[in-house]
Amino acid sequence: MKKPDASGPERRCIVTGESGGKDGLIRFVLDPDGNVVPDLAEKLPGRGFWVTATREMLERAVAKGHFAKAARVPVKADPALPALVERLLARRAADAVGLARRAGALETGFEKVLTAIGRGRVAALIEARDGAEDGRRKLEQRLRVAKEQGILGDVPVLCPLWSDELGLALGRGNVIHAALIPGRMQAKVLADLARLARYGRMDRPQTTRAVAPPGKADEGTE
Repeated sequence: MKKPDASGPERRCIVTGESGGKDGLIRFVLDPDGNVVPDLAEKLPGRGFWVTATREMLERAVAKGHFAKAARVPVKADPALPALVERLLARRAADAVGLARRAGALETGFEKVLTAIGRGRVAALIEARDGAEDGRRKLEQRLRVAKEQGILGDVPVLCPLWSDELGLALGRGNVIHAALIPGRMQAKVLADLARLARYGRMDRPQTTRAVAPPGKADEGTE
């Protein structure tokens, strides 16, 4: 488990028994009927049960009855809980990206992202999971050149969202490339995207992936 920030509170994972910072765990509570409910915002009342924030660890908690052991009462942990948590984490990450766009802290589209890199105005490169490798490779190469030239430092490349999720959050067709601009939105967007990336995502069947209408897809990916 990731070592906690010394200034932050620690919580203990009910699966591993290890303690760590809250940023590396997910809080769950029991509803009045004894169902295990995720509390990503950490605001729901009641005793919290913390699990290391990965799909594998949550699947183990559900399958091995760790919630019941920790609560010492009968509980109902739905086998679909890991999938629900993935959807909730993805929604939070997409919402954060959408807020960044509305705050003027996001550039989308291959050419605009390329321009932002050249100007040294990139806090993170956000790539769709299902985007073409060629476009991502070109942008990452430009990031390396910008670093060598002293224009940028180390810029994280995050790709936990699908193109249709990015597009929905940004109010347009499928989005493949985006650049987060440094500023007040930076910490939240990076934290939510990184949290989803650490948790892990299941592959989508090809038939469920949204296809942008003609002329609406993010350009410059091929």
